[in-house]
Amino acid sequence: MQNLTLKLEAETIRKAKIVAAERNASISALVAAKIEELVGEDAKYRAARRRALVWLAQGWHLNADGDPIR
Repeated sequence: MQNLTLKLEAETIRKAKIVAAERNASISALVAAKIEELVGEDAKYRAARRRALVWLAQGWHLNADGDPIR
């Protein structure tokens, strides 16, 4: 693991300490969890975007009734 230094407002740090204490965790653990969550969501978004672009590139063929045929 590597260290990361952040600058936050004093009030934000105070509130983060309270949240961390309520969750029996450290501020570092809270921040790490949120960053990991964000990175995971971004990876899922990118994968979904790639799939959607492939589908768009393939196009849709419609039959006489207008229902999509794949």
